[in-house]
Amino acid sequence: MANDKSKNILEFVKENPSLSSKGIHNGLESDIGYATVKRVLNKLISDNLVISIGKGRGTKYIIGPAYELYYPIDVEVYFEKEIDEREIKDSFNFSLIKDVLSQVMLFTEDELLHLTYLQKIYKENISELTDSEYKKELERFAIDLSWKSSQIEGNTYTLLETERLLKEQETAEGRTRDEATMLLNHKAALDFIIEKPTYFASLKVSRIEDIHGVLIKDLGVSRNIRKRRVSITGTNYKPLDNEHQIREAMEDMCKIVNKRDNVFEKALLLLVLLSYIQAFGDGNKRTARILSNAVLICNGYCPMSFRTIDSVEYKKAMLLFYEQNNITALKRIFINQFEFAVNSYF
Repeated sequence: MANDKSKNILEFVKENPSLSSKGIHNGLESDIGYATVKRVLNKLISDNLVISIGKGRGTKYIIGPAYELYYPIDVEVYFEKEIDEREIKDSFNFSLIKDVLSQVMLFTEDELLHLTYLQKIYKENISELTDSEYKKELERFAIDLSWKSSQIEGNTYTLLETERLLKEQETAEGRTRDEATMLLNHKAALDFIIEKPTYFASLKVSRIEDIHGVLIKDLGVSRNIRKRRVSITGTNYKPLDNEHQIREAMEDMCKIVNKRDNVFEKALLLLVLLSYIQAFGDGNKRTARILSNAVLICNGYCPMSFRTIDSVEYKKAMLLFYEQNNITALKRIFINQFEFAVNSYF
């Protein structure tokens, strides 16, 4: 969507709401043809960026409620500005969950078709595996996810060292005890969701606290909803600091996830919102990645290891959501990593 014509029309609609397609065409200072304007407007509607009001010649166009979610942003250009130079939403957006995310589709029709096609391939692939072959692939996946999810959080174990640790309980020389514990906890959390796949069929705050408890065991991190203020490295975004508001935000998140029929949307919502709410003193993004996978596994979908994602790219995508409530970069990561998982495991 992020071509010049689309961006010009989108920006014009934002600055000049409630115009007809003719009015938009006439107001644009460009040589874009009227047929192109109509085609682009239809695409912007399908991408949830623009809403049409009325019918026929009386149709008017306005910016959709999901504009900020989906507006194309060049991540590299965005982060050329230093932390204090960026204009951001520096506090929790209370309307984001209830008024925006609860009402919009997260994926375009084309994106859903692609993801559904990939899931079909996954189902065909696993139907040809024996039980032992499936377990072997699941073990390989568990090693990759434990390694990458920990690496994103600063863990220095290599993939080979992680494999030795999880398979043979052999710790790596020169690494800390906490690093080994973090990796072993990831494996324990994965074992939990694999052994009890229906536990997350209906999401509850208490069940999220359960999986967080597995992930932070013996790491000196407080369990359950935090009672103290937290700061996030690399951004001036400040999460909620009131325990009751945090719990309410978590409950709202559970409600919209449980109401969704589409499994991909459930998984993406958890990946984004658990990190945004920052409900725990530590381990929020790890919990988000595990729970996103729990929803996929619970519904018979291919889980994601995030193995090929660059840690800095992942963090920038997350910061973009914190600061602008823009989901485009993280959604792109989600789609790419789902595709990688289907093509690489099982």
